[in-house]
Amino acid sequence: MYFELTPEDEAFKNEVRGFLAEALPEDIASKVRLGKHLGKEDHQRWQQILAKKGWYAANWPQDYGGPGWSVVQKHIFEEEAAAAGAPRLVSFGVNMVAPVIMQFGTQEQKDYYLPRILSGEDWWCQGYSEPGAGSDLAAVKTRAVREGDFYVVDGQKTWTTLGQYANKIFCLVRTDPQAKPQQGITFLLIDMDSPGVSIRPILTLDGEHEVNEVFFDSVRVPVANRVGEENKGWTCAKYLLTHERTGQAGVGISKAALAHLKQVAGREMKNGKPLIEDPLFRLRLAEVEIQLLAVEISTLRILAAVEGGGAPGAESSILKIKGSEIRQAISQLLRQALGANALPFLQDQIDPDFTGEYRYTDYAAAAASQYFNLRKLSIYGGSNEVQKNIIAKMILEL
Repeated sequence: MYFELTPEDEAFKNEVRGFLAEALPEDIASKVRLGKHLGKEDHQRWQQILAKKGWYAANWPQDYGGPGWSVVQKHIFEEEAAAAGAPRLVSFGVNMVAPVIMQFGTQEQKDYYLPRILSGEDWWCQGYSEPGAGSDLAAVKTRAVREGDFYVVDGQKTWTTLGQYANKIFCLVRTDPQAKPQQGITFLLIDMDSPGVSIRPILTLDGEHEVNEVFFDSVRVPVANRVGEENKGWTCAKYLLTHERTGQAGVGISKAALAHLKQVAGREMKNGKPLIEDPLFRLRLAEVEIQLLAVEISTLRILAAVEGGGAPGAESSILKIKGSEIRQAISQLLRQALGANALPFLQDQIDPDFTGEYRYTDYAAAAASQYFNLRKLSIYGGSNEVQKNIIAKMILEL
């Protein structure tokens, strides 16, 4: 698939660039470019700016408040936003649970939850993974026992990203322990401030508090908070995961990271020449760039099919695998380009009053942290090994 931007798409691209230049706060863009931690306020501020413009829910139908963009326009926005240093949207609400509510929710659920996602009133997190049930979601053990108009939920979720900020969590719970693994699971929407919900931080290898453990101790959840039928939550779960995995290709982010890598490689020296002129390094750089181009074209093709009424299937697993591998490869090449400057946590070992020839650059400060953090990409959303099994079963019919 080859394509050229139409005059209308070129005009849209210029509109996006102009908007980003005017509306994207520089302090947020600077944090993104330097790989620094973004707080809740940073994410919410950018979300509100996009919502005011009508560009927050890019993947939503116009009937629900989306901008009505084509696949190419969505791609243009993602690419331009990443290049400008805009934060990647926290997807749990707008791009994960929202499509599930649109597809399987009641009219009351749509009327209540979707406007709150658009306005930023609700911050969602994901309650899928459990100890012993990460990529194997069919093994979830968190129980929900129905008592009249409520479910009583007991159990534990783990790796809950940004759960410390959330006031809502969508969960897979087991409502029929006698059923087959993929059956007997229900999809619930739970208030994080409900009595019996507690959260404990998990510090990751890069030293950040990004993920959490969430515990449910006799938490009462209204039956009205169930999405879809009881014991049919696996259908909702699969639908959500195909959207999540397609988004994990991260083409715009990878293109921005690749452009940054080229800049660094053009400055760093090896044997008296810029590193980017080293044949072996150029070969590795070219391999990653070719793979990224292939993922970009594949993403556009798959999303075009979805826009025409289809649904991403095993193709989303392909994008998830290749997208995560490319981002990891870019981060590894960046550390190689920076050499000793990319040593982990080096800033903690340097005298702040140091005035010698060595200068610790801002862009190097986060290289090790990003490298460690991006190791998770091949695990979350379903490990790459599991995705290969899905591809084999659905495409190769093994």
